[in-house]
Amino acid sequence: MSERADAPAPRGIDPRGPRFAAGITSALLLVAVFLSLTGLSAAPGSAGWAISQATVAQRILDPAFLLLLVIALLFLWGVLSPRTAPWGVLYRKVVTPRLAPPKELEDPRPPRFAQGVGLLVVGIGLILHLFGVPWALTIAAAMAFVAAFLNAAFGVCLGCMLYLVLQRIGLIGRARPAAA
Repeated sequence: MSERADAPAPRGIDPRGPRFAAGITSALLLVAVFLSLTGLSAAPGSAGWAISQATVAQRILDPAFLLLLVIALLFLWGVLSPRTAPWGVLYRKVVTPRLAPPKELEDPRPPRFAQGVGLLVVGIGLILHLFGVPWALTIAAAMAFVAAFLNAAFGVCLGCMLYLVLQRIGLIGRARPAAA
């Protein structure tokens, strides 16, 4: 049987795309971890931690906070509109033409969910930083870095695994089968 020209395109995404995005994200997160280790989040102050004595404006202007805020916005973009997210567009326009077609496509929902998990982790770190919690920004950036690095280097997507677990127990994804 031959394929027709007007046949629908296969549903799914190239699994190499999320790994490419995770590589760029992990590099940005590594810089954020470094900036947070050398900045306000982890600095000792005269009476406790420097972040506890800093104003909200000083906390917002901390370079680690600003970079992690940009990363959070990129995660949000990946959740809301994955087709237009910068790393996906870069992958499709620059990298994909140089590669052979993928052997298999993957469901786009788990990587999109993983973007949401990254947003949640980074968002918690940003909020706690604004409230003056020492090390919150560093820990959140480090946790997100580990997850992004595992995906980029080894293809292990922790957010995707979480999605599949939640799907298996029926909290998200496909609907539960109707009773017979």
